[in-house]
Amino acid sequence: MAELHPQLLKDCLILGRFPLCHLLLMRDANYPWFILVPDRDAVSEIYQLSEADQQQLLRESSLLADFLMTSFHGDKMNIAALGNIVPQCHIHHVIRYHTDAAWPAPIWGCVPCKVYTDSELKNVVDKIKQATLDGFEFQENCNDDI
Repeated sequence: MAELHPQLLKDCLILGRFPLCHLLLMRDANYPWFILVPDRDAVSEIYQLSEADQQQLLRESSLLADFLMTSFHGDKMNIAALGNIVPQCHIHHVIRYHTDAAWPAPIWGCVPCKVYTDSELKNVVDKIKQATLDGFEFQENCNDDI
């Protein structure tokens, strides 16, 4: 099992995992912001994954994006793999609204991070916990951070 980068551990809550990826929640209440991290050592880019892992990543990303847009009623789904600060391969899934703090600009560096209230965080985590996403296993102890 690949270790998660320290910056991801600092900035995110681990929600669980799909067959290939860990699912994280960015601790920024400005946007519903989730991150998929393939559980592979020494991979910084998607093209470095095996073909089978690339296909699995696309399946997991698409499944997650569809669920998030339906559950959070977003206006737009932004999916990005940047890795300029965190070299470990990770894919951001950010639900955008025409009314969000950065719309229509990119979210990075636009507004300061907003800390979740306990009830906001519980609401987001409960949506994921109750989801029926094929192959996803919720990490029960993630609520220890709430």
